[in-house]
Amino acid sequence: MTDFRGRRASFRFYQELNDFLPAGQRGRSIDYFFDGNPGIKDPIEALGVPHTEVELIIVNGRSRGFDYQLRDGDRVAVYPVFESLDISPLVKIRSRPLRQVRFIADVHLGKLARYLRLLGFDTLYRNDYRDEEIVRQGVAQRRVILTRDRRLLYNAVITHGYYVRSVVPEEQVAEVVARFDLGGNIHPFHRCLHCNGLIEPVAKSAVLDRLEPLTARYYREFFQCASCGKLYWKGSHYHNLLDKLNRLLEGSVSP
Repeated sequence: MTDFRGRRASFRFYQELNDFLPAGQRGRSIDYFFDGNPGIKDPIEALGVPHTEVELIIVNGRSRGFDYQLRDGDRVAVYPVFESLDISPLVKIRSRPLRQVRFIADVHLGKLARYLRLLGFDTLYRNDYRDEEIVRQGVAQRRVILTRDRRLLYNAVITHGYYVRSVVPEEQVAEVVARFDLGGNIHPFHRCLHCNGLIEPVAKSAVLDRLEPLTARYYREFFQCASCGKLYWKGSHYHNLLDKLNRLLEGSVSP
């Protein structure tokens, strides 16, 4: 009998890429029917996996890039980012790794953005960002786009993005730190929680007229955002935040 469904390839997704698949397709081979020779990125996203989540594609035992055109009978294995395995001899999807990890977060991730700033990471966020603006700034400034909308990551111009799995902000920050191996780059309280600007020491005498009497009496060290001018000092709120971050990140944060 003739199969009228066209050509067929077999796809298998590994590890956390299965998060994007229906339950019945996880951890197993998936038949994909197609016409012509589409670029391999198209069927990967048609099956539900954003291209930004993919680090390695193996077709018939050979590593391939997104420019590979799918052929009848291909057997395709798709892998996420490897945290501990060196795959440098193989074809990695992103040829230009980010030397400095910076983020831009979508409107659903305000608390995560605040946590990342608290840890010292350059993170853009506004609650009125449109998707087009997030993509434009993310690509232009080579920022990792963080989102809870996986469809946003289907935009072909995006090279670095991540779909945040958890809906709990405290879990989200630990997830992002682990995903991008940021433990050794944490510098808490170096960025403004409100505007993302850098925080710098400032002489008490220069801001004395802005201090409440009790604050001026009991604290000597002050810090100021170089962008918006917001003042910070190491009061009880500072120590509470530090304790919370230490719990979240299992002791990887230091004052």
